Amino acid sequence: MTIDLKTVDIKPLRNTFAHVAAQIGGDKAATRYQEGTMGAQPAANFHYRPTWDPQHELFDTARTAIKLKNWYALKDPRQFYYASWTTTRARQQDTMEANFEFVESRRMIDAMSDELVHLAQQVLVPLRHVAWGANMNNAQICALGYGTAFTAPAMFHAMDNLGIAQYLTRLALTMSGPDVLEQAKQAWMEAAAWQALRRYVEDTLVLADPVELFVAQNLALDGLLYPFVYERFVDERVALAGGSAVAMLTAFMPEWHDESSRWIDAVVKTMASESEDNKALLMHWLRTWETRAADALLPLAEFAYPASGQAVLDETREQWRRRIEKLGLVI
Repeated sequence: MTIDLKTVDIKPLRNTFAHVAAQIGGDKAATRYQEGTMGAQPAANFHYRPTWDPQHELFDTARTAIKLKNWYALKDPRQFYYASWTTTRARQQDTMEANFEFVESRRMIDAMSDELVHLAQQVLVPLRHVAWGANMNNAQICALGYGTAFTAPAMFHAMDNLGIAQYLTRLALTMSGPDVLEQAKQAWMEAAAWQALRRYVEDTLVLADPVELFVAQNLALDGLLYPFVYERFVDERVALAGGSAVAMLTAFMPEWHDESSRWIDAVVKTMASESEDNKALLMHWLRTWETRAADALLPLAEFAYPASGQAVLDETREQWRRRIEKLGLVI
C-alpha cells in the first residue's frame, strides 16, 4: 500500500495581538518580550480615582513631570519579560550556590585575618538595609509609573534588590553567625558612618514622582554605591588582602549592576532625547541626587578607607560622570 504524505501551509490570520501590533508598527511577528510588554498598560474604563490621590487616575502619566509621547519607547535592551528574567536569575543563582559551597567546604573564611573579616562585615552587612530600601523604591516605581515597558523591569529590579539583601544576610551567616546581623542593624541605626546614607534612603522612600525616584535610587545612589563597594572595596581593599572569599560571595552584585545599568541608561537616554524640558529636568535631578548620594557615601568611604576615602569616592564619581556623559547629559 502506498501512502502519500502531503503538507498543508496554514497561513495565520494575524501574526500577533492587535495591541502589540499597534506598538511595533503593524501586524508582524512579535518577540516574546514584545508580546509580554507592549500595550499591556491599562489605559481606560477606570471606575474610580484612588481615594488616597483623587487628583490622578489609577494609572496616570501626570504622576511624573517627565513627558513622553509613547511610554513604550522605554524598551529594555535586555529584553526581559518574566520568563527570560527568571531564567537568567536562576542561572546566576546556581553560580552563587556553587560559590558559597566552594567557600564553605574549603573553609576560606578561616584563612582571612580577624581584622579583615571584621572590616568586611562592618562595611557589607549593613548594606542589606540599603538593598531593602531599593526594593521598596522600585516597587513604588512600578506602582506609580506608567507603561509596562517601564514598570515591569522596575519590579524585576525590586526583586533583584531583595535577592541582594538575602545574599548579604547569607554572607554574614557564613562569615560569623546571626549575631552579626543584629550588630549590623544597630550600626545602621546608630553608627555615625551610616546615618547620612540612612537619611538618603529614608528620604527617597517618600518621593512622589516615580521618575525622580528612579533617578535618585537607580542612577544616583546605586550608580555610586556599587562601583565603590564591590569594584573598589571588595575587589581591591578586601580581595587583595586575602579576602577572595568575600569577592566570591558577592560576585552577583557587580555582575548584576553592570547588566541592570544597560536598562537604566536606556531609560534615561530615551527620556532625555524626547524633549529639552525632559533633558533639563533630568539633569537637575541628577545634580541634586548625585551630590546628596556622594555626601551620604563619604562617611562610609572614610570608614572603609581611613587614609584615602575622599580620593576613592572622587574617582568613583568621575567614573559615574563619564557614564552620564555617554547619555548626552552634562552634570
